[in-house]
Amino acid sequence: MSLTLTILFLFLMFMGMPVAFAIGISAVMFYIFGPVPTSIAIQKITTVTQSFPLLAVPLFVFAGHLMNESGITARLIKLSTVLTGWMRGGLAMVAIMLSALMGGVSGSAVADAAMEARILGPAMLKEGYTKGYACAVIAVGSLITATIPPSIGLILYGFMGNVSIGRLFVGGVVPGILMTIVLMSMAYWVAGKRGYKPTLKEFPSFKTIGQSIWECKWALMFPILLIGGIRYGIFTPSEAGAFAVAYAIFVGLFIYRELTVENLLKGLKQAVTDTGMIMLIIMFSSMIGYMITLEGVPQALAVTLIDITNNPSLLMMMIIAFIIVLGMFLESTVIVLLLTPILVPVILKVGIDPVHFGLVMMTCVTLGGMTPPVGVAMFAVCGILKCPMDEYTFEAVPLILAVIALVVVMILWPTSVLFLPNMVFGPG
Repeated sequence: MSLTLTILFLFLMFMGMPVAFAIGISAVMFYIFGPVPTSIAIQKITTVTQSFPLLAVPLFVFAGHLMNESGITARLIKLSTVLTGWMRGGLAMVAIMLSALMGGVSGSAVADAAMEARILGPAMLKEGYTKGYACAVIAVGSLITATIPPSIGLILYGFMGNVSIGRLFVGGVVPGILMTIVLMSMAYWVAGKRGYKPTLKEFPSFKTIGQSIWECKWALMFPILLIGGIRYGIFTPSEAGAFAVAYAIFVGLFIYRELTVENLLKGLKQAVTDTGMIMLIIMFSSMIGYMITLEGVPQALAVTLIDITNNPSLLMMMIIAFIIVLGMFLESTVIVLLLTPILVPVILKVGIDPVHFGLVMMTCVTLGGMTPPVGVAMFAVCGILKCPMDEYTFEAVPLILAVIALVVVMILWPTSVLFLPNMVFGPG
């Protein structure tokens, strides 16, 4: 019956139905015509909303919007310009560096991409960048935001797979830094080919760099305080979300003094909208999770894949290739919620660390948001800058290939992901 409902789900999706309702209708069919009472569907929807770890999602979403409204983002743009604007392809470098810095603030790749498209996009076009390349750099660069903590996707993966969110947060730091270096290297190469100029005429003085870092100290301290608080038991990942909200309000009201009541309410409204969408998908996905467990899908998939190969690296590459393709058609939140309960038992069976797998999976799942035909970040950026999809796709290919090459390195070299969480928390 799982196959029939999967076909129904895909049919509803391609008919243009919102993702949450496509999932909900497909799942309800199982409870109406399947072997279990329909009342269990309601129980599953209700139970999943009572989860304490899930509290982190609305809190971090709200914190991200508050930090965008409190003056932190403007200071991070200035710091990014000082750190990278002197290189050739200056504005492209600034966009990628800003995504890395925003990773410790917003936790949302789509939010980061949309913000950068509005602020940096027009400046890039004015400097002679093609629309396609400007959109590609901003959209693919926002992938870093989904890796560096706090990441909403990592919270959902940890919740669905029963994996330590603290270890996932710490594990995302090194891949995020590596991704920044890889994308900046590609942007530097493209700038050399096309003659894109630096934004700054010369390398800034160390005094200027120091002043910019000092102005951003409150934003830069946030991920450090977050990870430190989780590591030393000051708060749980869920309580860390409440800390993030309080921190953003404190900085906005008393340090930068740019957070007004109007901006606070605007951030709250945006957070409610985003949280409502995410929670609706989570509630309906819980019915699917029960269904696939009842029908033994994870166990059957594990046996099938292990029959093909029991080499952890090869198996992981097969799964990741499937996820990249799936990410071209489904939103990242949906993939994480639907596939995590299926795939975690499979990777555990062959000895793959769930933190290692989770970070690679989240990178590839989020990459789907930057690829046609249904990339959310791609649509957001191209819509704002009025860029044709074919032009974006052509310009994004080198950046996407660079990310995939990094993913292969992460798969073959697990230490690149695991050494920091093992150092901070001890061997998992």
